[in-house]
Amino acid sequence: MGKADPRIDRYLAKDRPWRAELVALRRLMLAEDVTEALKWHQPCYAAHGNNIGIIGAEKNDVALSFFKGVLFDDPSGLLVSPGPNSRSARVMRFTSVAGIDAAARDITGFIKQAIAVEKDGRTVDLPKDDFDYPEALLAAFEEDPELQDAFEALTPGRQRGYVLHISGAKQEATRRARIARWRDSILAGQGMHDR
Repeated sequence: MGKADPRIDRYLAKDRPWRAELVALRRLMLAEDVTEALKWHQPCYAAHGNNIGIIGAEKNDVALSFFKGVLFDDPSGLLVSPGPNSRSARVMRFTSVAGIDAAARDITGFIKQAIAVEKDGRTVDLPKDDFDYPEALLAAFEEDPELQDAFEALTPGRQRGYVLHISGAKQEATRRARIARWRDSILAGQGMHDR
């Protein structure tokens, strides 16, 4: 049986979209030996000192994400990449409690695999990033060596997040504005989602 976090009780006590589905997924997570916490404003679950999964309501569904899902045995292909830039996370999406109940055996299997991955100390072997830094970021580094030092001290995942976000802007002015907006967070060693 997992260790519940009372903050999640309060989180789920509020009337919110997908509440019943979140409760159903929480029940499955807490049936295993995990520790629950509120992280990134969502219920997050850890085992052996590392985060293994997170559940969250989105606009059109509720998602159960596994941080190292790419390492799981998933012969039926139930887990999918949450987006084109995701390298290790895998997600399952649901639109009803009935869908969750129908997949309960698979979900439980994935939770057990996530726990085993952390128990065994397995890691995702990520290839070196193959993207180019946007010119605006390189120019900002030239003008602001403190920013460059702080950026290079970030974890690879945080660096990747910033590069993808800045590069995603269509106009040079927007890229520069994004760099200025995130400068303080970069200097503080924070990723885009750490605020």
